[in-house]
Amino acid sequence: METTLSFRLFTSTSELPNDWDSLASANIFLSKAYLKILETAAPENMTCHFIGLFKDEKLLGIALSQFLDLSQVNSYGERDNCAKTSIRKFIFKNFSSKVLIIGNNMFTGQNALAFDTDLPYADGLKLLKKASVEIEKKLREKGISTHITVFKDFEKEDAKHFKLSEFDEFYQFSTQPNMVFTIRENWKDAADYINALNKKYRDQYKRARKKSESLIKKKLSLEEIQKQERAIYDLYYCVAKNAPFNTFYLPEHHFSNFKLHLKDNFLFYGYFEGEKMIGFNTLIKNGDAVDTYFLGYDENHQKEKMLYLNMLYDMVCHSINKGFKQIIFARTALEIKSSVGAIPEKMYGFIKHHNSFINLFISRIFGYLEPELAWKERNPFK
Repeated sequence: METTLSFRLFTSTSELPNDWDSLASANIFLSKAYLKILETAAPENMTCHFIGLFKDEKLLGIALSQFLDLSQVNSYGERDNCAKTSIRKFIFKNFSSKVLIIGNNMFTGQNALAFDTDLPYADGLKLLKKASVEIEKKLREKGISTHITVFKDFEKEDAKHFKLSEFDEFYQFSTQPNMVFTIRENWKDAADYINALNKKYRDQYKRARKKSESLIKKKLSLEEIQKQERAIYDLYYCVAKNAPFNTFYLPEHHFSNFKLHLKDNFLFYGYFEGEKMIGFNTLIKNGDAVDTYFLGYDENHQKEKMLYLNMLYDMVCHSINKGFKQIIFARTALEIKSSVGAIPEKMYGFIKHHNSFINLFISRIFGYLEPELAWKERNPFK
């Protein structure tokens, strides 16, 4: 008897199959608990679909899609206001601002999909391509045209699977790398990490720690996060508005929703000068890895206390002490993350513009819209 492969689209976690989490066991960002956060506290300009892939009635694959209307945000931030940025903004808003992503635009790495071993990778991708077309159709029915479809953040080995006729019109691209910190097996505590640094970077570590001696670092509970919600948002926005490129802004209740649904897998650390919170960072436990998430700080204290660098050191030391194997530092502030020991890892995506003429030039257009970035890789170890 012939088996039938199919997909189903879901917009609520209450609709998901009972065995969904069995396929999400290796990645918290595909779990029902995390998807519930997207359902209740996603950015305003984001619409999510959860995709189930089936062989007959058996669930063999899961995936996440996010539709982003970038015309609703000032994507290029407040920092750069030159003529080139103005042209970029015009092109972006009119031709590239309605983006369907198969994957997760809020994290770096392969958080798009998980397949059972009984589902060949090629078959799974073909189904996801059909699912993306169906999502585009559903958006059109609501009067929303998609400019671009992107399959996001695949490592080199996984990217090879996209050599299918279904993806002939897609352009393979690579943007800023994912900064990954690998914890050495012989590091049992933070002291082992500090001893492994060369003199220049050990001195940097000592100098940063001395600058932050007056600060109190505290892990916040759900109730404490809710109490500080407005202050947290202000600190987050202070950092976000100065980013070279933004695709969304978080809602104010985002972090409390994270804590509510992920519980002990979501860590929120506040940095206090007396009673006043002047910064925070967040971590997410994901198997034997830790993903860094958003942070925020008061700009004045950041310089004076070397706050951002101290946060990076805190993340490294915490992860070593707790026995994790990797820290996913994502793709911002590459040089300073490199200075604490993170190494760039290339990620690949696949992009298609829905205007067939524009799609002929997508590689050039993509290069123009991508903010320029020059940075120097550091090696802090002996």
